[in-house]
Amino acid sequence: MMAGQSSAARSRTGGNRFLKFVAALSTLAGWSAAAMIITAVAVTCQMIFVRFVLNQSTIWQTEMVIYLVISATLVGLPYVQHLRGHVNVDLIPLMLAKRARFTLAIITLSVSAVMVAVMFWYGFEFWLLTWDRGWRSDTIWGVRLWIPYLSLPVGFALFFLQLVADLVAVILKIETPFGLEEV
Repeated sequence: MMAGQSSAARSRTGGNRFLKFVAALSTLAGWSAAAMIITAVAVTCQMIFVRFVLNQSTIWQTEMVIYLVISATLVGLPYVQHLRGHVNVDLIPLMLAKRARFTLAIITLSVSAVMVAVMFWYGFEFWLLTWDRGWRSDTIWGVRLWIPYLSLPVGFALFFLQLVADLVAVILKIETPFGLEEV
């Protein structure tokens, strides 16, 4: 890591071990999501070659690409949250005073964490159902569905953890609410 990146990472975590751990997990999730996208592109290229150059049918490629892209989306959630890459409308926070902005950030992060925790629970429950019943896809490939569906609980658990870390960073005043400069 370059010196500028190191100081930027330190400022986002304030040297807090929990925040550093969650940042590392979110970064790992981001790299994993990127690897899934690259793999999906490679499989798509292979599928095009097999279908249009070799004039053969494809069996597993389309299904794999679909599962990889969906999994990349779910597993990539914490990384995007860590980078503050989600669509952000900050009109209301900009209009609020410092204390009200802080309160709104606490409420927003708390409600978001609760919603993601609920999504994690139902995602885990669904994944466990596919595991227990040994469900397979209805295609020729017949992939065991617990494998791609594992991205549901993993993605939402990591996203929840990142939201909690963001909440902790705001409460400890390591981060400013909504990443906005104090006025």
